[in-house]
Amino acid sequence: MIQFMPKSFENGALDRQPINQGLLQSVRLVGEYRGKQAFFKQQSPQVLEALRENAVIQSTESSNRIEGVVAPLERIRELVAHRTTPANRSEQEIAGYREVLSTILSHPEDIRLTPNVVLQLHRDLFQFAPGGGGHWKSTDNDIIERRPDRTSVARFKPVPAHLTAAAMDRLHTEFSATLDAGTVEPLLLIPAYVLDFLCIHPFADGNGRMARLLSLLLLYQAGYEVGRYISLETAIEDTKEGYYDALQASSQNWHEGQHSLIPWWEYFIGVMLVKSYREFEDRVGATGAKRGAKRDMIREVVSRLPNEFRYADLERALPAVSRPTIARALRQLSAEGVVRCVGRGRDATWEKQI
Repeated sequence: MIQFMPKSFENGALDRQPINQGLLQSVRLVGEYRGKQAFFKQQSPQVLEALRENAVIQSTESSNRIEGVVAPLERIRELVAHRTTPANRSEQEIAGYREVLSTILSHPEDIRLTPNVVLQLHRDLFQFAPGGGGHWKSTDNDIIERRPDRTSVARFKPVPAHLTAAAMDRLHTEFSATLDAGTVEPLLLIPAYVLDFLCIHPFADGNGRMARLLSLLLLYQAGYEVGRYISLETAIEDTKEGYYDALQASSQNWHEGQHSLIPWWEYFIGVMLVKSYREFEDRVGATGAKRGAKRDMIREVVSRLPNEFRYADLERALPAVSRPTIARALRQLSAEGVVRCVGRGRDATWEKQI
């Protein structure tokens, strides 16, 4: 087999990165947030369950929408709850994401990441779609940027198809050895793995979604469980421009092993994870009561929305909360003088009063 060294693990590449104070502070901050997880679990189990239900729907919706795979929110709810079957290609891919996410959430500690496991998860991602998944790419697949004027340019040339199997074998060997050795902080090691995975781009389709699912798995295994309760995929969608800019910056000179991991580390840890943990703390803090968790979640989301918002904004932010619950909460907030309704129906505008 042709040997291939994953570039972030080649010739001391991890040790050569000039880690700055801002990145160190982000690592420390995420570590502090991680230490609070056990407290939140003990104090607010009902709140966590409400957040978990919400996060599963948001993660499934956002990760697919980033790739242009969309469906109405009500259909996504039904698919996630196993109350319907996929009706088209988009729904087939959404249902597949639901299945892989469920596998990862169920027993992450039992999954030892290997190339075969990655293939199995990719197979499950496309289990409802014609052609299926579960095999490495057979042709080269450049990463293309589509410009507004309808022209396109190759932003990155991934590892050629004929080297993909060797590259994935080597990536997992080096990642596992480094992780087991305990010589690199896992919060730095995990995004390094994700970057190399995306630069290899091992599949014909589904690379971005697989990268986000594998990020969740590895973070869970390292003890960072925020993705159970706050959708990391939604955090990425909300900062999509920064996500792609960081990947672009850190992939420069990757093939030569002269790339910088700093932009990607700063995004992955300092933006995505810090943003998600802050939201986690805010929501648990704002909804600390053991009763009325979903009602208090609605109040907390309203406090974050612009002064004018629509019912659909709440429904999008809290997809696991039923329409009657949202409607009751809005009526209560209106009675308290917190908001007032301008117009009628689901398209009516609401205004905050205080």
